[in-house]
Amino acid sequence: MIHPPIDWKLIESKYFIHDPLDSMTVDILQEQIQYYRERASEYDEWFFREGRYDRGEQHRRQWFSEVFEVEAALRASKPSGDVLDLACGTGLWTQHLVPLANRVTAVDSSPEAIALNKQRVNSNSVEYIVADIFNWTPNQQFDYIFFGFWLSHIPKEKFASFWQMIKGALKPDGRIFFVDSLFTQDSTAKDHATLNKQGYAQRKLNDGQTYRIVKIFYEPNELEESLQNLGWYGYVHATENYFLYGLFDR
Repeated sequence: MIHPPIDWKLIESKYFIHDPLDSMTVDILQEQIQYYRERASEYDEWFFREGRYDRGEQHRRQWFSEVFEVEAALRASKPSGDVLDLACGTGLWTQHLVPLANRVTAVDSSPEAIALNKQRVNSNSVEYIVADIFNWTPNQQFDYIFFGFWLSHIPKEKFASFWQMIKGALKPDGRIFFVDSLFTQDSTAKDHATLNKQGYAQRKLNDGQTYRIVKIFYEPNELEESLQNLGWYGYVHATENYFLYGLFDR
């Protein structure tokens, strides 16, 4: 599908904050990288609802029912060809991409998470790159781009420039798919501070260390409109309680 060219300067000035990051946000982004490095060995506890994330069997059943809904939507989106997996983490989603792709490029700022990803996925068709995504530029275009639980960690000031980078990394007929968290306290650890919509959160590791991170919760309809204003074509859906996911093309 051929779409008219996008006037990015006009779009950014009309819809999005694009000021330079203030010093506090820069500091928080560095804490965010360190947090996910330190958290790599315990990250899967969040996904599998173990330890501090265990909120009972009923919660677990509902959680995984919604996980399966997102996984089905991912498969239905038909990942194929050269796939980019941004913020690939421990491989919980990479493992779904590999059987459907010719090759996967998996990028994360945490070498510890990538080591776990390699163990889980165990595939020669994956190229791993350790990089800060905000300072990384792809050297090729991809047929399909995926990012799981990454969009919410992007400061508002970098929202438009991130999507412009994605546009440049996507082939003209390519597609993107993402999944992220809805605003609900039940997704977090039982000892985490009450969530807010101010754009930042404090997170705690199992050993009690605390870090600040960027955490922006989007309303599906508002996010869909924002991306359409940036020239993307697609949708954002929500599961009943815990996740939003989107599928878009250029």
